[in-house]
Amino acid sequence: MSNEHTVRILNPKFKRALVLENPDPVLDEYLRKQGIEPERLPLSMTQDVDAVIKRLEEGQHDLLYKRSRFEVDDRVLSASKNLAAIMLCCIGDDSVDKEACARHGVLVMNDPISNARSVVELVFGEMVCLARRIFEANEKTRNNEWTKNNKERYELMGKRLGIVGLGNIGKQVAQMGDVFGMDVIFYDDRELASEVGLALGWQKAASLTDLFRESDFVTVHTSAENWEGKSNKNMLKYEHFAAMGEHRGENSPRIFINAGRGFLFEPDELKKAMNEGHIKRAAIDVFPEEPGSKKDAWENPYADQPHVIATPHIGAATQEAQPRIACYVSKTTQLFNQSGAVRSCVYAPGQEIGVETDRPNYVLAVVHSDVRGTKKAINDALFDAGCNNFESSHRDFSEYGFAYDVSSIDKPLTEDQVASLIKSAQEITGEPDAIRSIRQIKLGS
Repeated sequence: MSNEHTVRILNPKFKRALVLENPDPVLDEYLRKQGIEPERLPLSMTQDVDAVIKRLEEGQHDLLYKRSRFEVDDRVLSASKNLAAIMLCCIGDDSVDKEACARHGVLVMNDPISNARSVVELVFGEMVCLARRIFEANEKTRNNEWTKNNKERYELMGKRLGIVGLGNIGKQVAQMGDVFGMDVIFYDDRELASEVGLALGWQKAASLTDLFRESDFVTVHTSAENWEGKSNKNMLKYEHFAAMGEHRGENSPRIFINAGRGFLFEPDELKKAMNEGHIKRAAIDVFPEEPGSKKDAWENPYADQPHVIATPHIGAATQEAQPRIACYVSKTTQLFNQSGAVRSCVYAPGQEIGVETDRPNYVLAVVHSDVRGTKKAINDALFDAGCNNFESSHRDFSEYGFAYDVSSIDKPLTEDQVASLIKSAQEITGEPDAIRSIRQIKLGS
């Protein structure tokens, strides 16, 4: 495979962006202020993968912005040789083939922060409504039935709140639980998340089954993958649901809420547990299959369950959250555009990769294989070119077989020197794709 086909020589500063799935329009304004011209496709066109690929081929965009539905794969990534990053205007990254992005030298960044408050408020709104049977009372009253009683109506205070996944949203749910006077218990298989939860005074469940067994309410906020990088698809089973509230007594509310991801369990597993009385009520905002638009046919898998409240994935759909997301993602873009700095990269959540930019120099940003010798090839190329390397920042993503390297240098490499770097890395490693993408940025331009 030739260098021409394996290495992306990216634009020093980004010029064009393709925007899919209607993130907040203010995003376009933010991008234009950075000198990036956004091309926003109508939602109907977004559902046509071939049409999107054609626009990428014609426009050769530097960046692709999207929400959670459009799937990014090899074909999409191959359509624009200038494509440097997929910018997710959401938290979830399961609609992106991250292995393919790694192979192509395309980074993936998301927004793990901006929609948290909206999701947390939805969860507690549903908890209150289900615990007090407000939806049922409303229907009865609309039919002129007076059903005032305290049967299966509960306060949140004093109840045990079980949280699956103690990430950014999960922590805020736990903190809100504290405010309501609830007893918080959590399950998370990541060591750091567990340490944070324990330090904040919350109890850690030994297993998912124990969490369900010990909880009056369970809400799910786990990531798409576990700490080993394996998918969390179908991580919840009937036996988990069947254990709900076993140690809390017959008078437990036994309420389950999923505003996280739709593929974490099969609907029939939850429905079986509800039909058997293990779970009394549930609220579901995400589904294994979701329509691309209002016009698409769709069937609610819980339509036959009178005690399941179903909403159309509206956790982050607020007037406040969407502009916040646009602002956050545009700032991430600005950092990446101006200096190659990376934050909120889905390969390294919570970490930043970049160099100081307080002097008028250049940044060399390289996505490369993590095979031994690629970093050496970069360093040798800078030395041979007579460049002063003021500072470097490097991060391996061994799970995906690639690395990101950023160097602050006093002058750029010439085309011949870049070609030499690529050839050297290939020869040292024996890998034709040792270098995936290269970008040289003049600071302050």
